[in-house]
Amino acid sequence: MRDERWRGLAAQQAGLVTRAQLRELGIERWTVNHRIATERWAEPSSTVVATTTGALTRRQLMWLGVLHAGGESLVGDLSAAEVHGLRNWHRDDVVVWTRRGLDVGDEPLPGIRFVETRRPLHLMRNRQSVLPLARLEPAVLRFAAYQRSTRTAEGVLAAVVQQQLTNPAALLDWVDLMQPLRWSKRFKRALGEIAGGAQSTAEIDVRRMCRSFGLAMPVRQTKRRDASGRWRYTDNDWKRPDGRTVVLEVDGAFHMDVDHWEDDLARQRALTTPDRMIVRCTARELRDEPWAVARDLKALGVPAAA
Repeated sequence: MRDERWRGLAAQQAGLVTRAQLRELGIERWTVNHRIATERWAEPSSTVVATTTGALTRRQLMWLGVLHAGGESLVGDLSAAEVHGLRNWHRDDVVVWTRRGLDVGDEPLPGIRFVETRRPLHLMRNRQSVLPLARLEPAVLRFAAYQRSTRTAEGVLAAVVQQQLTNPAALLDWVDLMQPLRWSKRFKRALGEIAGGAQSTAEIDVRRMCRSFGLAMPVRQTKRRDASGRWRYTDNDWKRPDGRTVVLEVDGAFHMDVDHWEDDLARQRALTTPDRMIVRCTARELRDEPWAVARDLKALGVPAAA
């Protein structure tokens, strides 16, 4: 092919171009079909051509979704958050937002899920990205609003703040901009708690437990030196009237791993002193049985709220 005008566009779009874009560049259909037939190019969808061969990369899968859908379509939900840098929230399918009523055809595109929305896509687009990409805040809020589990919904909001990808104020602004939004009141309450220092679902659950059962709020992430001289951080500390300290450590699912479990036991042993007692609970207990955790803390002398 003598006409190489497609190369710059393909480089910009991770090696993918639409048949319509190629026509606009003056490249005839028979030329495109010949390249596909001779396996120099590939055809991942009826409307999109890959100028590379082999399995598509994650980035190419995102481009395939938005190019196939066309219009103002955006990579959204956790797929967009992944591009923005969110860690530990991976989902296999790439989510692409499309305008409600847009016909994307019936052909299956493995690894891509199209989600229709009435929301104004052009207002939610990240203008700094060449890839048509949703801004982080509406991406995670839309994902959160459609979760069955409120814990998952609140967890992703806490994660983007904890990983310093955004802040509670920006998320709160978008909660208002996206009205009506499912669970918006709950999100506002959770973001208020996150702004107050709780940056994980476990921290949020501890604060809710304290408010619900009349306990004083704990001191968070206290830096201490253990018996070996190593600096450690404890999750939740309360000072009793007699000067002793009660420490609550919250175990998530990863603590069930044998190596983590043994590390946590050694950590607890090294941090325990005659003036400091350390107790533990699971994240599930905080979520499902907060009254039981609060009862035990009261029995250990955790003070009541002022």
